[in-house]
Amino acid sequence: MTATNQTNVEDRELVSTRVFAAPLHLVWQAWSEPEHVVHWWGPRGFTNTFHEFDFTPGGAWRFVMHGPDGTNYENENRFVEIVKHERLVIDHLSMPRFRATVIFEDLGGKTRITFRQLFESAETCNKVKSYAVPGLEQTLDRAMEHVAGMKPASAGRRQVSD
Repeated sequence: MTATNQTNVEDRELVSTRVFAAPLHLVWQAWSEPEHVVHWWGPRGFTNTFHEFDFTPGGAWRFVMHGPDGTNYENENRFVEIVKHERLVIDHLSMPRFRATVIFEDLGGKTRITFRQLFESAETCNKVKSYAVPGLEQTLDRAMEHVAGMKPASAGRRQVSD
């Protein structure tokens, strides 16, 4: 992403925070595995068709978001940085361009997510704010709902006794 005005980001950035009532490893799983992300990514009423989800630094994430009105939105992203259980940095290469940084914080059985969208310019940020803010809020709400329905890896296992 080409950055302009690196020193002052407040006018180019949208930020949202959520606390998930789930442990960090489960929240990370929901954000890092395409079979989970496909179910919650995007605002309410949207569905997704994933074409590529290469969850590695430099990997591509290409998908189509299908709007409730039937409009298709092609998306191309690149995973810039992945620090397991700590941080994801994703460049949204489609217009409008932005860098998403997702910070994961372990709160002892709960997980705080801080999601930052840094746009190339204040003008772009202001143009998209009216739909990007509610879209981000709805996306995070859907992520929380999805995680709430996930089972920890050990939940399905039976203990066998002699």
